[in-house]
Amino acid sequence: MAEPQNAIIFDPVSEHRASIIWLHGLGADGHDFEPIVPELHLPEAMGIRFVFPHAPIRPITINGGMSMRAWYDVKNMDLRKEEDADSIKESADIINNLISMEISAGIPSEKILIAGFSQGGAVALHAGLRYPSRLAGLLALSTYLPLPDRLASEASAANHSIPVMMCHGQFDPVIPEIAGKQSCDFLQQMGYKVQWHSYPMQHAVCYEEVQNISNWLQNIFK
Repeated sequence: MAEPQNAIIFDPVSEHRASIIWLHGLGADGHDFEPIVPELHLPEAMGIRFVFPHAPIRPITINGGMSMRAWYDVKNMDLRKEEDADSIKESADIINNLISMEISAGIPSEKILIAGFSQGGAVALHAGLRYPSRLAGLLALSTYLPLPDRLASEASAANHSIPVMMCHGQFDPVIPEIAGKQSCDFLQQMGYKVQWHSYPMQHAVCYEEVQNISNWLQNIFK
């Protein structure tokens, strides 16, 4: 299959059986989460292909208009104010196209999981909960649910019961833990099956979290 030019691809040693599309955070790129692949210690027999896309380069308002890789603009330190709905939708379309590429490689949508950190996690939630066909699950790290007021009318019934895992640092200065927890509570109130994990860290990923993610992924793709 043709590989996307704007993504880092890790193909499995064994037969390709499932895919994880993993989105980076603001100012990073697809290389940011490359090191997590060996740290997850996933069995080779699971045949997981990792896709790490690069976000488009765009000016970021709160960073003085400096251009960097970002899934959407951030116009206000209060993430609920002036949300960049158009760019969030555009980034969700990028993810949908990547899902289509995996499907064209012979992987059914229910074997494709969307993961993301920070901004990437926000887009993973936005895109995944709206995707029209069943996905394997959603992994949202150190993030929040964008545009929550639109979810009820835009949500996909096909993904209302998929597993969702949200992880957050208790001392996160970038996206406060309360923002993530409120999003988790909101989704649970809407009937989504969300696992919540909190760790004594800042805006980062820790060893215990990686272990929990590995166990969760192995349960999904068993």
